[in-house]
Amino acid sequence: MTKTFDFSPQSLAQLARQDVARALAEDVGAGDLTAALIAPGRQAHARVLARESAVICGSAWVEAAMRQLDAQAKLVWHVKDGERCQANQVVFEVSAQARALLSAERTALNFLQLLSAVATKTAAYVDVVAGTRARIVDTRKTLPGLRLAQKYAVRTGGGTNHRVGLYDAVLIKENHIAAAGGIAQVLERAAEVAAEADFVEIEVETLAQLGEALDAGARMVLLDNMDAATLREAVRINQAHASPATLEISGGVTLDGLRALAETGVDRISIGTLTKDVQAIDLSMRIDALQGDQ
Repeated sequence: MTKTFDFSPQSLAQLARQDVARALAEDVGAGDLTAALIAPGRQAHARVLARESAVICGSAWVEAAMRQLDAQAKLVWHVKDGERCQANQVVFEVSAQARALLSAERTALNFLQLLSAVATKTAAYVDVVAGTRARIVDTRKTLPGLRLAQKYAVRTGGGTNHRVGLYDAVLIKENHIAAAGGIAQVLERAAEVAAEADFVEIEVETLAQLGEALDAGARMVLLDNMDAATLREAVRINQAHASPATLEISGGVTLDGLRALAETGVDRISIGTLTKDVQAIDLSMRIDALQGDQ
């Protein structure tokens, strides 16, 4: 995999196939004993309904789940990725071999429920900061093995991706600064060893550290545990500097206090709960037609 992930249709389809292959191996194993009760020649048509309003995300994973068990499965989407559905609305219809449909159902819905939950939650945060300069950004607090899928869901909900992992960008924190001997020293070292990184970001805890980081050439700064008044002053200091940086805040961000944080003038607000504290969207699949061998 390349350093970053572009979420093009081709890359997304490949990612979904890989994720689904692992999920089906975990769920189906040597074979679905219950689906074997159904005659092998039967065909089925089913609809998936949303039980609540949501931003839908995960169609590539649903398609992969169905087609890995029935290559001829046909899906019709009534709500596409990034679109909002309402309660009791049909999200998609599928026609496939009945056995395959039943075996793929849980895997397909697991992905669709999770990724739609992430997209829906992200959209709620994005809506709150509308009209400010702040962008909602994800973190590395993702479900193991599903990071790229969840980061796609954040994008689908209108959010922005932070680094994919430890390998594509640099985030310098307090212990890195201490181990390297100071802010100027660690930034100089980053320029030497991480020239190909997508970005280099440094965390600061005080306004004095912010000034030191800006003077040392920092292009992206994470403001740690600052109250609103201090954040506004940090924005003023940054804007007055000859080479202002992108300012990000993180930690303990909730919907209730989000607008006030955005109105301080920061550029980015990173939120771990977008991907680690999500409640699956309620979806339901119902078979409404059968045909073929009894």
